[in-house]
Amino acid sequence: MGLRDSARELWQEVRCDPPSGVCSIVARQVYREWYAYGLKRKVDLAFHPPVARIPIAIRELQDNDVPYLFGSKGLEMSRQARLEIAHRMSFLAERVPTPYVAIDLRCGRPCFLQWLMTAKSNDAIQRYFRGRFPMLAYDEALMEYAYTPAEYRGNGIMPAAMALIAEKAGEAGCRSVMTFVLRENAAALQGCSKAGFMPFVVRSDRHFLFRLIRRRTVTELTELVYSSPPVEDSRQTLLEA
Repeated sequence: MGLRDSARELWQEVRCDPPSGVCSIVARQVYREWYAYGLKRKVDLAFHPPVARIPIAIRELQDNDVPYLFGSKGLEMSRQARLEIAHRMSFLAERVPTPYVAIDLRCGRPCFLQWLMTAKSNDAIQRYFRGRFPMLAYDEALMEYAYTPAEYRGNGIMPAAMALIAEKAGEAGCRSVMTFVLRENAAALQGCSKAGFMPFVVRSDRHFLFRLIRRRTVTELTELVYSSPPVEDSRQTLLEA
């Protein structure tokens, strides 16, 4: 499974890069390191969600939403944008519940996507993401793979939609919701903060030799800051194919 999953991830990156970028892809596979913040919100506490600049409503994803979310512009999009779509389409094929969308009430089009997953999906989450996220307790939920189409960015949709989707976790009997954001993604961290999420851990990932050897360190935060990598109070696991 390790070899197959590593090959799948590498193939996604190659497909999203022009031929001239293949050398840089190979270089990244020899050694790569990145950090992500884990953020959490207690949904059983009162919270006033932010309001987007356009009127939105939340519902579950429908099949006819997909073309609006991910359609066209393939050659005009950046490598990162193509990779974001490829990852979400791949996960969509797994049929893991539940993907939610925010709908632009002015025209009925989907303008935001994010999965809300509970402990019932633990097996699927661990299999697909290979231990990237913690096992969820019965009263915990995970929100992941947020995506806003380019034409809707800059409207404050992400924090407003995340706040509303998190409330769905409360309706499902969960007391808290978590999500993970790369440390350098300042815009997403700010959006999560507006949606009521606060950092509680930092996850460090390193992989070597085309992802065949992986090291993951999860550090609990004692201060709620978006600063340097953690240096103490950590637990580390070595993941090998």
